[in-house]
This record gives sequence, C-alpha cells and structure tokens, in this order.
Amino acid sequence: MPSACDSLIDDIEDMVSSHDPTPHERQSARRSIIPRSRKKTDILDNEELQADSLIPGTQKIWMKTWGCSHNNSDGEYMAGQLAASGYKMTNDPAEADLWLLNSCTVKNPAEDHFRNSIKKAQEQQKKVVVAGCVPQAQPRMDYLKGLSIIGVQQIDRVVEVVDEAVKGHSVRLLGQKKDGGRRLGGARLDLPKIRKNPLIEIISINTGCLNACTYCKTKHARGDLASYPIQELVERARQSFQEGVCEIWLTSEDTGAYGRDIGTDLPTLLWRLVEEIPEGAMLRLGMTNPPYILEHLEEMAKILNHPRVYAFLHVPVQSASDSVLMDMKREYCIDDFRRVVDFLKERVPGVTIATDIICGFPGETEEDFSETIDLVKCYRFPSLFINQFYPRPGTPAAKMDQVPPHVKKQRTKELSQLFHSYNPYDHKVGERQHVLVTEESFDTQYYVAHNKFYEQVLVPKRFEFKGKMIEVDIYEAGKHFLKGRPVEDIKPFTPSIAAPLQKGEVSGLMKVHPFMRTQ
Repeated sequence: MPSACDSLIDDIEDMVSSHDPTPHERQSARRSIIPRSRKKTDILDNEELQADSLIPGTQKIWMKTWGCSHNNSDGEYMAGQLAASGYKMTNDPAEADLWLLNSCTVKNPAEDHFRNSIKKAQEQQKKVVVAGCVPQAQPRMDYLKGLSIIGVQQIDRVVEVVDEAVKGHSVRLLGQKKDGGRRLGGARLDLPKIRKNPLIEIISINTGCLNACTYCKTKHARGDLASYPIQELVERARQSFQEGVCEIWLTSEDTGAYGRDIGTDLPTLLWRLVEEIPEGAMLRLGMTNPPYILEHLEEMAKILNHPRVYAFLHVPVQSASDSVLMDMKREYCIDDFRRVVDFLKERVPGVTIATDIICGFPGETEEDFSETIDLVKCYRFPSLFINQFYPRPGTPAAKMDQVPPHVKKQRTKELSQLFHSYNPYDHKVGERQHVLVTEESFDTQYYVAHNKFYEQVLVPKRFEFKGKMIEVDIYEAGKHFLKGRPVEDIKPFTPSIAAPLQKGEVSGLMKVHPFMRTQ
C-alpha cells in the first residue's frame, strides 16, 4: 500500500494550462516523459534482473475486466500498451506483481466483485491500479483511497500510471479528452492492443450517450455523447483486417446515437465500413436505444440485409409499461419499441432482436409488470437479458420508493420461467447454413460459429475450421445454441486477408509507436 508521503494527484488534467500540449501532442512526445529501459548490459552485466526490481517495465501484470464490450475493448488497449512497453501480461494473478482491475458500474454485483478483488490483491501484497466506470464515477469511494486510477478517457496513459504505481506512487488521471473545447470519443484508436480473441476486433465508435436514465450509473462515468470521426473508424477496421481479423464488433453505450455530435449518423458510418469488409468476414452492430434508431429504420434494414453484416440488433426495452419508461426517463414509449421490432422483422426476414428488461423498477405495479410479460409472450425474444433492479448510489432511481425485495425476486423468477418456456431455434433443425467460426466453446468441446442471424452454432473442433466460413447442416437445437454438421466435400472459406496474430500478440506494432521503450 502507498505510504502517507506518496504523491497523490486527484486529476492531473486539472493542472494542465491552455499553453500545455494537447493529449495528442503529449502522446507524440512520450520519449521525453517515459523512463527508457536501458539495455540489459547497462543494468547488470550478463545477469538477470532481480524479481523485486523497481525499474518500470520489468514486472508481470494481471488484468481483470468486468462488463460490456466497450470495457473489454478498453482492456485490450491497456494490455497492448503495457506489453509494448515491456511489461509481461500474465493469466496467473498469483505470479503477477501488479493487478490492473477494469471495473463495471452497471450493477451492484459487478462492483462487489471489483471491490473484493481489490481487497484480495492488498491481502496478497500486490500493487493495484484500477480503471473503468466505477472509479471514474466515484473516485472518492473509501475502498479506492490511495489507489492509482486510470479514467475511461485516459487509457492511452496506462503505462504512465502503472510505472508510477510500480514505484509506490498514487496517480489519478480522470480528465476528458478535448480538442478545441469539443469532447472527443476517447483515446486514439490506433494504439497497440492485445485482442482477447485474435479473430475479433472490438471498435468503440462513440462514448457516452444522449439520455439521462434515472437508474444508470454508467452515464456518471462515460458522460455525454462523443463520437469518433468516420475516417478514424474506417482506418481502424482496415488495420484490423490487415492483422487477420474476420469479425468486427461495433460497440458503445448507444450506437444508434453515433455521429449526432459531429454532424453524421450511424448508417453513413456503416456503409463506409461495409466497403472495407472482406468477403466472408462479418460485422456485428452493438446496442442501440429505440429513440435514435427510429429515424434510420429504412437504412438500417438495408444494412442488416447486407451479406457481410449480421442480421442482429440489441435494442433494450427495459419495460413494456409507459409509466415505468417515463420514470426511467427512457425517452420513448412502448409503441416506439414495437415499431422498431415490427419494421425490422418485416424488412429483414429472420432478424434476431435481443433486448433487456429490468424487473422491479421503483413504482412498478403488477399491471406494469404484466405488460412486460405480454410483450415477451408476443415477441418470444431469442436473446433476453433479465435484470433484477439494483439501486445504484447517486442515481435518481435510488431515491424513489423501492419495490420490496421479495417482489423483485418473484418477478425476475416469473420472467425467467417464461423465457425458458419456449425454444426459439427448433424450426432451424434441417436447415443448411453458412457459419463463421471464431472461438472455442466454454466447455472446450466445440468450436463456436455464428450464422447470418448471429445465432450460436456449435461445430466439430477441427483446427482447419478456426477463422473460416463453413457450410453446415443443422441437426440439433437447444435454448441458446444450434449444432451443425459440416457439409462433406465443401472446403472452408478463408475470409481473413492476412494470417491472424497469435493469442497474446500485440496488435498495431507494424509501425513504431512513440511510447515504446527503447531497448
């Protein structure tokens, strides 16, 4: 743990004057601010570095990420920069010198896991750096006292923070990225990263949102909408494909709102990205709230019908009661949601609509809840994320009259039972489908592929299938998956235009980055 005399900077951005370099200029000048590792012969003559060496860049780091794909993308970028700077990323927390904990603030359990991990690290005498939405939203929480913090828009400076933490100092970088007074989407997209899956690139297209939902803590961390320029996103996609990626996920707190702050929109971005996708590779669109997708329905239907775009959309409804939606400040009514779903189902045959529902929001009556039950019965969503309401500290919903815990629990159970009462994929048995194989199943017995509708298809675990588009006959359907038998005598198609990186290999090092330590 840091001592009382350690330097503690609550927010280094507050100390930057108008005459100081911008974040981009500072990034370009990192040679002058990062200590370089000397050549090994300069440090110890033909000897190994000692395990307790405090020279930054020689330690082992274990990173844990909770939460959404946006947070996972941030984690990949932080791991890549640390590895490029000389640190060794490890999968074993016990052997690590420092734990980097990348948090999620959506629900209480995720924050509880995060807090427990901090305690465990301290018990094991590990140095700790925290990142993600929890410390960004509430940096002065007691359990964060004395810890170094990387803000959600400061992930390009993770090496600086870890360097200081290794030396026993506490540094907090929580400021926003700005250019001429305008808030930026975040750190540069061309930073090094270590993809969790070398075949999948996660691209954050914007940060923040335009809503002010009364239950949401993420808004406190990610703030208002700030979008990346189209050309930067196109360049990131292009680089990803040059590194062997065959699937791209677009992520943000609300993809439908993309571009409203910079004079463009989501369909314009998607049409540009589609031009870059190699044959057989696929693009998956992330979560969008109903209000901002409504005006783009015609174009979105055309895009989702494109052969290189999954016919899949995640549109959280949260409740089917207009009175509850009003208390949530969701800025749409249930008819708006129905219009989105009905239109896409008509124009994009077979489209998968995933949604979220909160059970037991403050003030929710039995009648309100029955409307939500009726909505699920009507649409029989194949993918449904059911969340029992947790009041998050500092949100308006936490101050509202709460539904009794046993009622929340019962409603969550009832909705879960309804969801598990139907099998959305039974009618798919007997179909012949093209699927893209990208990962291994949790039980390691199969490879996981997805068809055009982003339905999970389990296929035999043959090495030659990984990263390939193959043709299968569907012979079994479960609640959350299909099983496919490869069609004989049809060779797998390779969508990647280059060999994928090895697992753990750093992306983006085709050019030398200014913050890489010289050896």
